[in-house]
Amino acid sequence: MSHQVFSQVIRGAHGFVEWAHRDLEDTIAQYGEDLPVEFPETAYSLPMTYALMGLEVNRIGGMRQILAHCRELLPKEPSPRLWLPYLGDGLDAGAATMLAQEVIVALRYARAKAAGTNTVVPPGWQGFISDTIMRELGIQLVDGRMPGFAAILGPAPTTEVAVHIVRELQKRAILIFLLSHRNGKTMREQMVEADIVKDDAPMKEWWDNYVVPVGPETVDGIYVLNWAIRSALTFGGHKKGESRKCLNYTKARIHAFGITFGPIPDEWYALGAGAILMGFPVISDAPSTPEIRPTGVTVNEALVRELDPQKIVPTCIVTRSVKVKVESINIPVSYAPAFEGERVRKDDMHVEFGGKRAKAVEFLSMVKMDEINDGEIEVVGPDFDGVEVGGAMPLAIRVLVAGRKMQADYEGILERQFHRWLNHALGFMHTGQRDQLWCRLSKKSFQAGFRARHLGVILHAKLHDEYGGIVDKAKVVVYTEQAEVERIILEARKAYEIRDNRVADMKDETTETFYTCTICQSYAPTHVCIITPERLGLCGAYNWLDGKAAYEINPTGPNQPVQKGRLIDARLGQWENVNELVKRHSQGNVERFSAYSMMIDPMTSCGCFECIVAVVPEANGVMVVNREYAGETPIGMTFSTLAGSVGGGAQTPGFLGVGRLWLTSPKFIAADGGMARIVWMPKELKEAVRPRMEKRAKLIGLPDDFVDRICDNTIATNSEGMMQYLMEKEHPALAMEPMF
Repeated sequence: MSHQVFSQVIRGAHGFVEWAHRDLEDTIAQYGEDLPVEFPETAYSLPMTYALMGLEVNRIGGMRQILAHCRELLPKEPSPRLWLPYLGDGLDAGAATMLAQEVIVALRYARAKAAGTNTVVPPGWQGFISDTIMRELGIQLVDGRMPGFAAILGPAPTTEVAVHIVRELQKRAILIFLLSHRNGKTMREQMVEADIVKDDAPMKEWWDNYVVPVGPETVDGIYVLNWAIRSALTFGGHKKGESRKCLNYTKARIHAFGITFGPIPDEWYALGAGAILMGFPVISDAPSTPEIRPTGVTVNEALVRELDPQKIVPTCIVTRSVKVKVESINIPVSYAPAFEGERVRKDDMHVEFGGKRAKAVEFLSMVKMDEINDGEIEVVGPDFDGVEVGGAMPLAIRVLVAGRKMQADYEGILERQFHRWLNHALGFMHTGQRDQLWCRLSKKSFQAGFRARHLGVILHAKLHDEYGGIVDKAKVVVYTEQAEVERIILEARKAYEIRDNRVADMKDETTETFYTCTICQSYAPTHVCIITPERLGLCGAYNWLDGKAAYEINPTGPNQPVQKGRLIDARLGQWENVNELVKRHSQGNVERFSAYSMMIDPMTSCGCFECIVAVVPEANGVMVVNREYAGETPIGMTFSTLAGSVGGGAQTPGFLGVGRLWLTSPKFIAADGGMARIVWMPKELKEAVRPRMEKRAKLIGLPDDFVDRICDNTIATNSEGMMQYLMEKEHPALAMEPMF
């Protein structure tokens, strides 16, 4: 570390520690030492302190111990005449900076809560990143859709440069955090100026575009570093105070880097030292920035200078060794996973398909090899310019595929990918599936030249790209004529029924081969999913057919077949070969796995589950809480709090991460009483699964109004209210055998 860099790091770190000290003493003088302090929706209190120091600080008086440690870490600013190897002391100053910044922003939340307000960061900025958001991003991290993260400090030299950098990062599906300002100017303002996102857009829209304004000050950088350190705790399974293990994890697993524009001030250097300590390099465009080339703390260089704006993002990728896959599809708009969550508003829409105004369907089926020519794309009916701006038109996307290894079982798997692939096109919004589509094309993308045939270009390219192991040929026909669309819908519905019956008829007992899923082991090294015909993966994204297809495509990949072997316990769902495999893939941490019990040897969780099932002892049943629900539950723990205990690859009897479709499977906690045990769930989730629950309830002889006997958050969120409702409704769980 150069003398200049070290000097600026030390000055910046001392500034943050002194700021934290003043802030703490002023707050104690106003509220006393017992004022509660915590970040919202996290299981880790103050995450950086928890990870690096092993402290669980819940009252502001406890922060004095944090700042005392910060002072121990801070050396004095070096003499201009004394030159030493400064790297170690500089990294200590980075640690002190992160701890002090955490104190500063945590005090903001404590004072705001005491004052009865939620205003901690200005409107339009994210602030603290909750555990829920962190876990939602986890699946995109581990399956490769999101290869890394960038934190950009301050604005770019021009709005044009800002847009170029953001688009280049989006193209690579890299999440972007915007921080700090220079002379009051922020990159958030540049994004609004360029109409990347509207100024009044809800924060979800920023997240959907992979561009997240975290906070307008440098101290707000701790929100991003806090998010990263929690990944080590949650997915890496590391414990409080295991600082070296946590830092090694972020270096190895969290592919993040920082970007700065212009001369770097002291406080940016201090924050950068903290980032480098976590393994995250910094790339600067300032000629005055000294470089730190030695490796070790970071995978490659720690501080790199790149003066050409066109080369900044490629330099970041090389410096951090981010493994990215830039899509190259011949369409007139940008194409990347970063646009998957994009929403096209009515005022910005050129045309829409499906929904309430027109019919729409997508349908894939296999044909013989000689029935199609690969790469054929046809449009039957008027193109998108044949409708008035803001109008609607029918749409049928008909895809025919052929392949030596293609099977009818794969049709639905491939078809379900359309949602993801088409959403990656900038300005094309796709929601729903099958004959329940609703799509929109933006005015900007239409003006750029996007037309009906480009839907076929995307699907043809992606079928070969991701499923080339089973797809040899693909033909796409896009219909926009009403009569043809209605014909395709009738044809598709017959196929849907056959597909559903084929999957519904599959039973664990009559299937000798299950599939593993170890995709999430990069974040939870001891976790392994066992996917059976009657139990899908806990993320809800992979079922038995998906596992089979994935194995066909990549025989050495994370989805491997396992022969069940000798039956050990039919009630619990234990087999000899499955247990041996689970023990091997969990590095010996899990010796037995029960497919049908949450009480005895339950499956582990990585953190990407759609729902958590938890025992409610007083009701002799279980509650189910989904990731989208942020409110209270009858057992006194929110989803994020529960997730902190359930995830990380540990077996936790009485708690289970699941995919929501498993709730209505015949094998859902069958050894513990099955679906009849469900006594509470959020209203939104209950209504979403109601049709399937009612069908299942009828089959197993539960009351016709069983679903309505389940308590939800609109009725009660505490134990007393829930129990009163269950007794009034005579919920079946109350009369069942005790769970334990």
